[in-house]
Amino acid sequence: MTRIEVKLNLDAVAPLLDVMKAAADDLGPMLAVDAHVPDHDVELAHSWRTEFMSGQRSDLAVLLGMFDSDFFGTGVIAFDPTNCEPILRACTAIRLRLRAVQLREFDDENLEAGEFTLETMSGLQRRAFAAYAFLATLQEVIISHLDPASGE
Repeated sequence: MTRIEVKLNLDAVAPLLDVMKAAADDLGPMLAVDAHVPDHDVELAHSWRTEFMSGQRSDLAVLLGMFDSDFFGTGVIAFDPTNCEPILRACTAIRLRLRAVQLREFDDENLEAGEFTLETMSGLQRRAFAAYAFLATLQEVIISHLDPASGE
């Protein structure tokens, strides 16, 4: 994978960043996915959870760090071999949190397919769904460039 730059519409993306940041903050001291660690060894379980939390925080910082002052000046984000995997994981963590909180009343199939009417959603749910879809698109862009069969 080479460096990939994506120009985004600031007016469309800026409101989503607030939703993404809030979901990342909401994760706080919890993992996006419950880690099944060996609980017969308390010290090992604690060590694993601590490592997973550290990784999640680091991944979220990489993702949110793309949307810095340079982004607000250019509208450009970039993916490269050093940040693509943390970004994929962070997108997943935020999407899972949005799914568990703001989008919990929608079933997975309809949510993934976008088979519902936005008019039935509250304003918060619409913003959460837009962030959810935006993060899915980022993941698709990265994965398509990671795929050796894509010719990139």
